[in-house]
Amino acid sequence: MESIFKEIVQIMHHDYSGFKDKKGWDNPEHFLQKIKDLKVNNKLTKESFTEIVKDYLLDFKDQHVYFLQNDAVKTRKKEIGFQVRRYDDRLYVTELSSENRLKCGMFFKSLEGLTVPELVELHKRLLFDESAERENWTPILSLYKYGEIEDLNGNQRFFQFNLYEKPPYSPTYSVRSISENILKMTMTDFMDPEAISNMLKENHNLLESTEQWIIDVRTNYGGSDASFYPLLTYVMPEEGVDLEDSEEKMLFNCTNENTKRQLIELDRDIENTQDKQTLLFLNVMRKEWERNKGKGFVEFNFEELFSSTIFKGKKTPNKIVILTDCMCGSSGDSFVEICKQSSKVTVIGRPTKGLNDYTNLVSMKWNNEFELLYPTSRLSRIDNGKGMSGIGIQPDIYIPWSPKHIEDDIDLKTAISMLTSLGV
Repeated sequence: MESIFKEIVQIMHHDYSGFKDKKGWDNPEHFLQKIKDLKVNNKLTKESFTEIVKDYLLDFKDQHVYFLQNDAVKTRKKEIGFQVRRYDDRLYVTELSSENRLKCGMFFKSLEGLTVPELVELHKRLLFDESAERENWTPILSLYKYGEIEDLNGNQRFFQFNLYEKPPYSPTYSVRSISENILKMTMTDFMDPEAISNMLKENHNLLESTEQWIIDVRTNYGGSDASFYPLLTYVMPEEGVDLEDSEEKMLFNCTNENTKRQLIELDRDIENTQDKQTLLFLNVMRKEWERNKGKGFVEFNFEELFSSTIFKGKKTPNKIVILTDCMCGSSGDSFVEICKQSSKVTVIGRPTKGLNDYTNLVSMKWNNEFELLYPTSRLSRIDNGKGMSGIGIQPDIYIPWSPKHIEDDIDLKTAISMLTSLGV
């Protein structure tokens, strides 16, 4: 496992697209010594190694970097069965998956005797020093066995955490009418271009005839930008929008290793994709990686994909509200950022996750036991101090998160009220 760790360090120092920006941020010797100490004492396991690597990678402050233990025989991942969100010095239960002893709206005052402010200070690295409403407490809750909770009647007690099998993720791509003139579209990721294409075909008449839309991407786990391109026909105004930004460049770190890894994944995606538009995108990407192999940071040529950078849309819908939150990232970030350029669009909610300073992830695997996913491209905006890490894409109308959101969909009500007041 020492050799694997050294390979990971090599990748993060040469192949990772943020290696120049974050030179000197990490301390690999400290973590390598931890691995050696465990090995000497016969305590080095796959699980302990995984935790050390994850801890090391936190130094890069990039939520687009993942390290996974991928044993083929590994049982389904365990979780505590609920999610929380911090408001002031309380951790409010916002979502239940497997835990039926809790109710949304209850809140934790402490974990194993540590107050929430103490926990924030203790777990700064895991929380990425973000504002309270952007913090992800799931990995932190899993480190504790119990917490002090207050129920909806004001009663306080200690609550012992249980572990449950994590239920399989099922994406949502849906369209429904809210009123005669308003529809709501929900997409929880952009991972399946054919499913999104089918959603648009199946709801064609409704989409073509409804004047006002609400697009909910408050939870969106990303995927491929190619998945949402068919939607832009509806999102953009008739006169069109020039999507080219002369000051913005995406630079791909075309090392030999990155090229080799990207080609493996692109070939797999090409083989498993039937959608023509997505295939064109994947083949152009493949051609550019091959053409620039070994050249370091390079701007790709995407002229074949776009005969013009001016994207013209339809008359209907005439107004779109996009609902966003910090669980919208990666391609979700891209979607919101592009849509904001349309005169039809108003973005409501909270800033997106902000993962796209470093993108186009690739995977390195070790014997089906471990897997490192890391970005291979970076945006030039970073050089101008305009990166989105920890900031996200800002909404036009900011609605701070509060416990009231647990009882009522304030964002959706605000969107409906705004559209109704505008009329048709």
